Amino acid sequence: MPSPTLRFGDKQTVADLQTFTARARATEDGGMRLLTAGSVLAAYVCTLRPTVLGEPVPTVLGLRTMALGAGADVDVTVSLGSVLDRLARMGDDDVEFPVPTVTATENWAGVLPPRSGWVHEGMVPCDALEQAAKDGIGAVARGLPDRAGAPLVSSVRAAVWGRPLEGVPGSVAAGAAFGAFSLGFLEPGADATIRTKGRWSRVSTGRGHVLVRAAAIF
Repeated sequence: MPSPTLRFGDKQTVADLQTFTARARATEDGGMRLLTAGSVLAAYVCTLRPTVLGEPVPTVLGLRTMALGAGADVDVTVSLGSVLDRLARMGDDDVEFPVPTVTATENWAGVLPPRSGWVHEGMVPCDALEQAAKDGIGAVARGLPDRAGAPLVSSVRAAVWGRPLEGVPGSVAAGAAFGAFSLGFLEPGADATIRTKGRWSRVSTGRGHVLVRAAAIF
């Protein structure tokens, strides 16, 4: 069976997908779930998640939506490397993206956030989120020795990225700031919108969305 093809609206959208995928892979070399709804593509990636059972670390997803030049019916999870490989083979003016045929297994991809029912909590400056991300990255680096064992890594990750962001409505975990910063979603001088629903929080800017599922409490 031939690989399905996504036709993007223009070459800039293709470039945006390439940038988004490269940033995601630099953060965590995992997978991407490609999900279409008519002429819109939703591309999900994961920037933070529990690495061991019961680890109190939130699951942090990044989402970019992109316009397609034609409707498509695609719902597949593939590796970030395979997406970048297909993009690299496209010509400079090519807008047709052959979806990779080899799928990837990602636990986070099976539980996506809701599409509706979100409650608006407020706004937060992107600059504040960027500073929180940088502070958190520094705290993780300082908290881990060169040869840290898994229990210590888990403890430090949970302490830094699982805590609520100060001054941010909706009790959003600090991991949201890390996700937004690492994926390039933060716009200097702009504000991000905070919404919540159940265990989920959403931080949205003009560049994309970060979706956080709070860690389960055992």
